Amino acid sequence: MSARKTSKRSAAPRSAAGAPSATARPVDAAQDGSRDLELVGFGSMVLDRIHRTRRVIGANEKALLDAVDAQTGPVRTCVGGLMLNQLGWAALFGLRVGIFGRQAEDEAGRVLRAAMARHGIETHLDRTASGSSIAEIFVDAAGERAIYMAAAGTAETRPRHVHEDHSGFVARAARLTTEISQLPLDTALAALELARAMGIGTVVDLDVRPSDAVGVLGDRETFDRVLRAADLLKPTEIAARELFPELDSLEALARRIREAYGVPRVVMTLGEAGALLSDAEGERLVPAYGARAVVDSTGAGDAFLGGYLAGETLGLAPIDAVRLGNACGAACVERVGAFPDEPEVLRARVLELYAGPEPADARWGEAVAAKTQGASSGRGPAQAGLRVLEVAAREIAALAGRHDGASILAAAELIERAEAGGGRVHVTGVGKPEHVAHYAASLLASTGTPATFLHATESLHGSLGQIVPGDVVIAISNSGTTGECLLAARAVRDYGGRLIAVTGGLGSALAELADVTLDAGVSEEGGPLGLAPRASVAAEILVLAALGAVLQERRGLDRKAYASRHPAGALGKQARGES
Repeated sequence: MSARKTSKRSAAPRSAAGAPSATARPVDAAQDGSRDLELVGFGSMVLDRIHRTRRVIGANEKALLDAVDAQTGPVRTCVGGLMLNQLGWAALFGLRVGIFGRQAEDEAGRVLRAAMARHGIETHLDRTASGSSIAEIFVDAAGERAIYMAAAGTAETRPRHVHEDHSGFVARAARLTTEISQLPLDTALAALELARAMGIGTVVDLDVRPSDAVGVLGDRETFDRVLRAADLLKPTEIAARELFPELDSLEALARRIREAYGVPRVVMTLGEAGALLSDAEGERLVPAYGARAVVDSTGAGDAFLGGYLAGETLGLAPIDAVRLGNACGAACVERVGAFPDEPEVLRARVLELYAGPEPADARWGEAVAAKTQGASSGRGPAQAGLRVLEVAAREIAALAGRHDGASILAAAELIERAEAGGGRVHVTGVGKPEHVAHYAASLLASTGTPATFLHATESLHGSLGQIVPGDVVIAISNSGTTGECLLAARAVRDYGGRLIAVTGGLGSALAELADVTLDAGVSEEGGPLGLAPRASVAAEILVLAALGAVLQERRGLDRKAYASRHPAGALGKQARGES
């Protein structure tokens, strides 16, 4: 097995018990107990590959792809999937959420699990599927999209898996949400019936046309039973109209669905028109909030339902929960991708859009305080500083929990093989990672691994001659999509060098180029805007420090050797035992 394949598999998160399961069907550990999870989801967890096109084409047509953005090029890989998106937006407001189902021990699964860990989404996963779910998404100039899905492990989940593998996890939920999208209908029904037997509230997201669900996911009888098993049903307008095509009025349509299936509450999403709420109090249309610009409509309905469920959980009335859902949907379409991977920025944008009463739950107050910190109080700057420290501490703890040491060991072994063949180590980065690269090169050199800084931009104008075939270059990029860093990384590979990526973008172009990828991802940066690199810089530094420690230990560098590299200064004196 190649070093690249070995290292990427080795970065898979460990179980909650601290070690990979040795059973035939490894499932992340979870303890049965009280209903400590407010929302548990069952459904799609997908690695999205997003493409930008001028228009969504039809059969037998061809079209050129545009760049998704200035850094990424024609393809951008994002965390997604209806259920994972929904839970991510619900977690934005502090809800305790979890997800269960099937994935594989593959690259897509590893990226998805790392993202869930960063965002505090508890998992209970069977990892023996043939593959993890992926989607190819084509977004046009107006932000509309076409999605092609490969359900893989999601489609392989059977009713027996729900009962045999996940019933204890379901028992921890106050509410269960599932989908008609990728799950087989009988499997979704098994989860809903299990939840109902446990007295757990149920939510169904009808995200595809009934005609697409019936025949592909199951039969019509099971489809109808799934809808009847919901306490809350969220159909798209397209799906709802296909259920009762004879009805033109949206209000009459929502009421007919509610009455025909015996569902207490129906919330129909209407795209840019907003959402329609139907329950015992009647039908009410809630207009959408205006987005600054529709960049990508992928996942807007998922964001809406995540926000709606968060609102209800925090104590909002249903009509106000719809308003919060609309705010989440509007914030979602203003950027590429559906999963809320910039939680501080997106939460602040939702709060800016939302025009409704504030729930009494303390978590809402915390979200508002985080948005407005430093705006009026003289204590604001101090609070902002403490927030940075708190975020960094939490992110580093989460990072340590995801690493099992295997990927760092694989990077160390790659460096040792290069050195054995006469190769050397170089470290590069662009922007803030350039400063991290200077530090890492210095740290490695001082602890027994000679290393030099490589200027990414200059390497494209002659400094590539600094390396020779067989050298190892450590490339640092938080996103893994920085244009200059990618150009340098490709040049290194073309020149015969080996590549170690240190990045939070585990599905990024940089990670794909690398022989070994080291996870340095964070979900929040800290700071008033949540944009400037803070926690990510700390993560990169500590991951590289961990790599240096592994190399130092394997070399057997003792105090005498360390002192020889520090002939002056306090550290040198300490290593020599001098006062």
